Amino acid sequence: MVIGLVSFNLQKLMKRLYRLLLLLSLAGTAFAGWKYRDPIISFYRQHIASEASEKKDVPDPARYQELITELEQKRQALADRYARARTAQDFSSAISESRTTLEATLPEMMSCWLGTPWDFHGTCETPGSGKIACGYFVSTILRDAGFQVERFRLAQQPSQGIIATFLPKEEMHIRASLDYDTFLDQVTARGPGIRIVGLDSHVAFLIVPESGDLRFIHSSGAASKCVVDENRENAGVLRRSNYRVTGNLTDNDEVIYRWLFGEKWPTKL
Repeated sequence: MVIGLVSFNLQKLMKRLYRLLLLLSLAGTAFAGWKYRDPIISFYRQHIASEASEKKDVPDPARYQELITELEQKRQALADRYARARTAQDFSSAISESRTTLEATLPEMMSCWLGTPWDFHGTCETPGSGKIACGYFVSTILRDAGFQVERFRLAQQPSQGIIATFLPKEEMHIRASLDYDTFLDQVTARGPGIRIVGLDSHVAFLIVPESGDLRFIHSSGAASKCVVDENRENAGVLRRSNYRVTGNLTDNDEVIYRWLFGEKWPTKL
């Protein structure tokens, strides 16, 4: 009985000692943190914070200019190839390669703008050089890709007018009050391509690759307030819109032909 009592008291003592050591350890950590707060803050800013900032999208004007130059060279070469074509197969092949070239290059050009600030009145012309509104983002990309558009006038039109500048009404797909997933399933079912998409009060690019992994690239006035590249799950602006109209630029042979030969695109009002 005496031994049991001693054992019980020893266990209580050990628990108290453990709690005391834990409190001393916490107090020591707090004191050390306070005493060395300046070097700790400095370390955080130099390493942890800088690593976090590196993950943010940063505009890339240098690469953007390279892509403009490369695409113009390809356009001229493809136009020459089309002009020298003699068979239906040759013509079709030149149009097909032009389509593939645009579908590969346009998204990369858009990516160079990621992180560029949004503003309702933004009209900057190169990535990161200022702020840009959604309509100007669309019209600037198209102009720099070789489409002879009226940049200012096109950017200021309602989204349906922007799409109508390039495509006939029968190639514009208008949906209202349609479930988000159903809408995207319908878009995917119509095949790959570079689409312009108009929403309640917004315009953007909707990229549909062969894989079907949709990308919604736009100058967003939502929480991010900059140019962003969003997938199906996180495209909140696209999801919330009641009205949606789309037009597939690269699926239309006439659009490809007019791009090849640098024809002008008068803005449809």
